[in-house]
Amino acid sequence: MATKNCKIMIFGATGYLGVKMVKASISMGHHTYAYVRPIKSNSADPSKIEILNNLKSLGVIVFQGDLDEHEKLVTVLKQVDIVISTLAVPQHLEQLKIISAMKEAGNIKRFVPSEFGNEVDRVSGLPPFKKLLDNKKKIRRATEAAGIPFTYVSANSFAAYFVDYLLHPCQISDHATIYGSGEAKGKIIPETILFNA
Repeated sequence: MATKNCKIMIFGATGYLGVKMVKASISMGHHTYAYVRPIKSNSADPSKIEILNNLKSLGVIVFQGDLDEHEKLVTVLKQVDIVISTLAVPQHLEQLKIISAMKEAGNIKRFVPSEFGNEVDRVSGLPPFKKLLDNKKKIRRATEAAGIPFTYVSANSFAAYFVDYLLHPCQISDHATIYGSGEAKGKIIPETILFNA
């Protein structure tokens, strides 16, 4: 996808997958940039400040801003060749703002949207999952309509990403919906194997 010395912008660089993407980009010799939400030292999560400082110490050029700042996004994107989004599920549709800015910038050679899950154009899901798939399809169609070269990565999900949620759900409820028979089989491969291969 990229030769050495590419300029790679990573959105969501302080998140679970973003940190791994930044380290991979740096290890491959690319000029690495990160666009992160503004972090105010007096009100921010200390772990995010630590991650941000670590990114800077690795040589990452960090831009702080909101995705609603269209002109700023365009200006920043004009400085890079490749854009990788690792925005979390609740922010998937925010990528429409990135796509709009990339289209205006006109210089992006490759966009990797935040997918990293199932092949959304080939699977179907039950109601809660279907909405997620539909949002990802919207991002794909917008990318294609904008004429931006793209790569979709379907890693069939990262189990460790969901473990905390599954063990400590955000909402306490006295009922649960269980789909299927519970007999489905699967194989879990630790992410450490994938990222260290």
